[in-house]
Amino acid sequence: MIKIEIKNGHITPFPSEDDRNQDGAELIFNGRVRATEHGEEILALEYEQYEGMVEAELINLANEVCDKFPINDLFCQHRIGKVEVGETSLHISIWSKHRREGLDAMDYFIVELKKRVPIWKWAILKDGSRIPSECTHV
Repeated sequence: MIKIEIKNGHITPFPSEDDRNQDGAELIFNGRVRATEHGEEILALEYEQYEGMVEAELINLANEVCDKFPINDLFCQHRIGKVEVGETSLHISIWSKHRREGLDAMDYFIVELKKRVPIWKWAILKDGSRIPSECTHV
């Protein structure tokens, strides 16, 4: 099963499920806003999206990951709007029979999300100005 949510507010993590008898691995990733961007202190990140395309591209990517890796479920929540330092901007849960395929799937999903999904982020500096925030260490 795939579940994708774009949130304009706080993320409530997907619940852990103890009744998964065939899944030996439950991987959870929470991406949080760091206090610095390009060596400068920031107050927050602001995420913008290509509305109508983000959810479709995340679903396509999730389907690709489920076809490429032997995982059972992939759930993803991504925030848009202003996200304060320390808050979660991305939450992903993946269930798989073994940890290796889950770890590989998680890594692939995050790398491809940053490359392909039309979500842009701006770092809000302490003086209120904004600078583009780009992920160059994929």
